[in-house]
Amino acid sequence: MGHWTLDDIPWDKFEPHKLDPELLKLVKAACMVEYHSSAYGQYLCAVFSEEPGVCEDALAWSEEEVQHGQALRRYAEMADPNFNFDNTFSRFVEGHPIDTNAQQSIRGSLCGEMVSRCAVEVGTSSYYSALRDSIEEPVLREICSNIAADEFRHYKLFYGYAKKFQKIEGLSRWARFKILIGRFFETGDDELSYAYYCGSGDTEPYARKKANTACMGRTLPLYTFEIVRRGIGMSLKSAGIKPQGLLGKSITWVGWIALRIYARHLQRAAGIT
Repeated sequence: MGHWTLDDIPWDKFEPHKLDPELLKLVKAACMVEYHSSAYGQYLCAVFSEEPGVCEDALAWSEEEVQHGQALRRYAEMADPNFNFDNTFSRFVEGHPIDTNAQQSIRGSLCGEMVSRCAVEVGTSSYYSALRDSIEEPVLREICSNIAADEFRHYKLFYGYAKKFQKIEGLSRWARFKILIGRFFETGDDELSYAYYCGSGDTEPYARKKANTACMGRTLPLYTFEIVRRGIGMSLKSAGIKPQGLLGKSITWVGWIALRIYARHLQRAAGIT
């Protein structure tokens, strides 16, 4: 599925004076989450054990995700020579294990699992698009641009499977929408927060709320309306809701307003000006 490699990145064009140290913390967190995707590939193969085509695509998907982690890792180590990825990643994995031997999807159905994967890919595509548009440093912009494009392709892969299994299982729009909402609120779970905590080199005992506030307080303000509109539209589509319909447009505006209010709240809570 891949269209680029680490050799395609113009590493020699790195301009350290254009890098925001606070954004580098987000890069370190992202590199660990992405690098951990091999475990998610194994999880999907376990869940879709009777669907060999899904397993094959899931493993190819996870390889691309790991490459994202490798690119971000190399960048983080270049920007901060003191960043010890191996030790930091070991700490992260130990504190956030993934069940790779699951017998069934935690979403309750195969369609639900794919809708959830769509939500994840929408989130990551939006995340890297927001980073790309906020970064002046050219090498990191190139990396984020490549990753955002990959995540969009991944969304289309999982969206195709979501439609396939919806026809088989008949999962309702409401059920799919609830999965989307649930997955959205999981952005406050431990994975990204703990990765941010580990990557920041924080030596204080882990406090999820503090780490999540610091991480999302720096991330959410980067999102533009266009990024949010596109992301919500893609998510709604995977639930069978037309983004351009009255309901879809209403959800988009409510989502945008809520995100801006929440982003300002997190900024104040984190002391970010």
